Amino acid sequence: MLSGLQHFAYCRRQWALIHIEQQWQENERTVDGQLFHKVAHDKEKIESRGNLLITRGLHIRSSVLGMSGVCDVVEFHRSKDGISLAAREGLWQPYPVEYKKGAPKEHNADELQLCAQAICLEEMLLCHIPEGSLFYGEIRRRVVVEFTQILRETVCDMAEEMHELWRKGYTPKTKPQKGCNACSLKDICIPALGKTSVSSYIDKCIAGGTTCGNC
Repeated sequence: MLSGLQHFAYCRRQWALIHIEQQWQENERTVDGQLFHKVAHDKEKIESRGNLLITRGLHIRSSVLGMSGVCDVVEFHRSKDGISLAAREGLWQPYPVEYKKGAPKEHNADELQLCAQAICLEEMLLCHIPEGSLFYGEIRRRVVVEFTQILRETVCDMAEEMHELWRKGYTPKTKPQKGCNACSLKDICIPALGKTSVSSYIDKCIAGGTTCGNC
């Protein structure tokens, strides 16, 4: 799944737990995010505003990346450098827009997911897409993302790594980080283990008289 690229960029273990082990657990953040995306997808599939066409919930895929998914919004701007569309006069330039409930982040997981969408669209529509936008609900505005060569290469490298882990059925070890406490899979992942073995972690909890995980 193309959406898994964001999970993978943020935390490889989180991605593996969701996409390889099929583990999932909701929290307030995940529910709010799903509702936010549902609003974007619930509107009319295609909207025409003069020199602008807006599509929602567009299914995309890439044989190069080996991924498929759904775009929140893909705008088509009338442009002399664009592509032809069925039943539409003129030429149109694709412009992907991904909706995020929160605010811009320190890491580039959102940018990588959006770039992957652009790569899929380029392969399907035989065109070049130089940029797109991330709309953040918390700040109520768009952030333009340029699809640089470095960003594209990172997407391709991550896609290859994801497929390799998938083939092996391997879940990476935990690497505790600042965002662990906000992760809905915290109780499944148990980031406090770090490099400690499960038995050592349980012994430590018992000795200290504390609870561990879901105990």
